[in-house]
Amino acid sequence: MTWLLEFVNVDYIYPGTSQTAIQGLTLRIPIGKRCAVIGQNGCGKTTLFLLANSLYKPQKGRIFWQGKQLTYDRLSLTQHRQKVGLVFQNPEQQLIALTVEEDISYGLCNLDFSEPIISQKVEQALTEFDLISLAKRPIHQLSLGQKKRVSLADVMVLEPELLILDEPTAYLDPLHTRQLTQNLNTIHENGTTLLIATHDLEWVNSWADWIFVLDQGKLILEGTPQEVFQQHEILDSLQLGVPLGFELLSLLDEIERTSTAKQEIEKIRNKILQKLKSKPVI
Repeated sequence: MTWLLEFVNVDYIYPGTSQTAIQGLTLRIPIGKRCAVIGQNGCGKTTLFLLANSLYKPQKGRIFWQGKQLTYDRLSLTQHRQKVGLVFQNPEQQLIALTVEEDISYGLCNLDFSEPIISQKVEQALTEFDLISLAKRPIHQLSLGQKKRVSLADVMVLEPELLILDEPTAYLDPLHTRQLTQNLNTIHENGTTLLIATHDLEWVNSWADWIFVLDQGKLILEGTPQEVFQQHEILDSLQLGVPLGFELLSLLDEIERTSTAKQEIEKIRNKILQKLKSKPVI
């Protein structure tokens, strides 16, 4: 694989505390993949994202972007944050302007784009994220799903190479989850690498190409959904569980050990595996 962003033996401790939020972390994000991070609350997901976006600087270890070590001078930070877009779990932490179009234009204005280019890029973002009808709407009048779409447009208008989202499906109903999934798939098809933290294992299984499992700031497992979710004992020890399909496969294995109807069980197992590999859009 070719790596887009690499963490090598990274430690991070929050000021005023003695507990290490990220410890000895070596993790590599493959370019062009849809990646998911799973783990219990407090496992280090959000800290990882803030380090990836250079909002935090590690106390130990190194971080590389496309093979070049990150530096933390003002110009380098500005350039890196254009390449790595971060969407927070709570859109209220990200939306700061009065109206939708003003909010989407905010980052472009800070980067001193010309007025014609700003207008062009904002119009494009409004269209891509189905926000045209909401362009003049005050932010405080939007629903949660609409606010999440605006915060996504805020980041994507800068055309990052890596898009990071913290719990993007949290509190969304099935309709808005499907809309978000479609947006993310379009973004990925247009060449952006994605890194997402979520507790929704069914969604991860149907969507992700690559999974990282974190616990207490350490990388415990990584691999394809098939590889990771077959590690039942490890995931159970972390109190994460596995998607329903993998639970059914485990149950079939148990039945097979005590049954003579092996051919029928094998047919059922193959059908479940085909469903798992089909990766439907939720």
